[in-house]
Amino acid sequence: MDDVDLASKKLIVRHGSWNKKLQTPKGRRTREVPLGNDATQALKAHRHLREFVFSHSDGKILSRFNCKWPLWRACKKAGLRRIGWHTLRHTFASHLIMKGVPIKVVQELLGHQTIQMTMRYSHLSPDIKCDAVNLLDHGSSVAVRSDGICNCK
Repeated sequence: MDDVDLASKKLIVRHGSWNKKLQTPKGRRTREVPLGNDATQALKAHRHLREFVFSHSDGKILSRFNCKWPLWRACKKAGLRRIGWHTLRHTFASHLIMKGVPIKVVQELLGHQTIQMTMRYSHLSPDIKCDAVNLLDHGSSVAVRSDGICNCK
């Protein structure tokens, strides 16, 4: 739990887990990720004294098999198709880009070494180009929208 600093609202990524083994993150370097208010509150509510945020009741690391079921239950409850945890990285990147966050910032948050890798993660709404061009309209105060609705005519 040393990697979760709720007072400073940040998460320090020092390790990744694969097949119940801790290893260096894919980018082979530690990074800090700021936590939003919702994430901070959720982690405060979940706070416990075990080594891992998400673990078995005995504190041991969860397997890949054990991690998928809570996500799949949440998908079912929300009426969504089953997805994997990695899909949420793509979603995170895409939503940040569509909200206007500079790609360099998204790259740093994801821990990618290249902008090209971040661009692969950032799946944009089909209408985002249209919304971007609409910003050039005379007198337009429209921001780029992330809801997929395009007002191009």
